[in-house]
Amino acid sequence: MRVHKLTFAAMAVAAGLTLTACQNGEDGAAAQGPAPAAPAASTPSTPSSGGGSSAGSANQGSGKGSAGTSSNGKGTAAGTGSGDSAKGGKCRTDDLEITASESTVGGDAEGTVAVQLKNRGSGDCTLSEYAGVDVKTSAGSLSAKRTGEHPGPAVLKKGTSVYFGVNYPLNTSGGSGVRITGLVVTPPDETKSVSLAWPGAATLPVTDGSGSPIKVGPIGSAGQGG
Repeated sequence: MRVHKLTFAAMAVAAGLTLTACQNGEDGAAAQGPAPAAPAASTPSTPSSGGGSSAGSANQGSGKGSAGTSSNGKGTAAGTGSGDSAKGGKCRTDDLEITASESTVGGDAEGTVAVQLKNRGSGDCTLSEYAGVDVKTSAGSLSAKRTGEHPGPAVLKKGTSVYFGVNYPLNTSGGSGVRITGLVVTPPDETKSVSLAWPGAATLPVTDGSGSPIKVGPIGSAGQGG
């Protein structure tokens, strides 16, 4: 009977160990159960990271495209505006070659000097209607009066010339008259003048001093007078 009791006891112990092992296995399985959840939790992190990269690329692409287009557009527009402005800007004294020549036609009651303005600048420029003209004489300087014509501004293309006339009375009195010593021309809307030799008749008739007998026509009026 003792032998049987020991046998049963051993069997009970073995059964208990087996049950414990089964329970430990189940507990291990239960403990490992959430482990797959870690990859599952990490799975959304991948799309999240990808979404962030996509959003970053979209933002960068949009930013560069917008800035690039805006910058290039403005640059081009600014370049074109600057060019147009230069072409349409006022003619400056330093960009003009100014000369004068006698242009009196036989039989005219007045003498005429034609003043030439040649554009030697880098682009086209604009001249308003009248240049300033002063005739130097032995009796002082005479400022020319405008004839009163209004043809409007003129565009002087690069390398081209335009003329205007300076009209003065011829000395037919037989006297010595007033000696002319020079001509001063100030381009329209400029303050810098150019001094030239006087190419016309040597003298002016003596006047009563009531006003200047010199008249200047508008740009483009060479040979014309009031």
